[in-house]
Amino acid sequence: MSNAAAAYEILKPGEGSERGHGDWFEITQEQINAFADCTVDHQFIHIDEERAKAETPFGGTIAHGFLTLSMIVHLMQSVPSGTPALDGLVMGINYGLDRVRFISPVSRGKRVRAHAVVKSVELKTAAVQTVTTITVEIEDNPKPALVADWVTRMVFTS
Repeated sequence: MSNAAAAYEILKPGEGSERGHGDWFEITQEQINAFADCTVDHQFIHIDEERAKAETPFGGTIAHGFLTLSMIVHLMQSVPSGTPALDGLVMGINYGLDRVRFISPVSRGKRVRAHAVVKSVELKTAAVQTVTTITVEIEDNPKPALVADWVTRMVFTS
């Protein structure tokens, strides 16, 4: 049996299971400004506190949806993995995203965290592909910032 097939047999029973919540992380105005500079997206709702307060229903600036989405990698680092050591694992690859929905804006100074559920586990050639539904929660808000299905692959030696 290949390393990928052995890993698949270990991981497949976890399909549909909740991985849990990660740690809270504050989204600061400095991060929002840096993201605006990096992406050249300087829309006032992100960088102009006074104008955002006066002209939007948000009460101030909000993070870019794509900033919140890009934080998934960091937010997921504190979510319990529950994955044992797997023989022959060479690397993990961010394979992409399926179905991303931005549900609620994240105001400057709010804290967010990831909640993860393993949606699917598939055996690929020399790899195991997982799809994990990530919900980015906003502290003290019943609606999440976003929900996305994150596709990753674990690549194995033969």
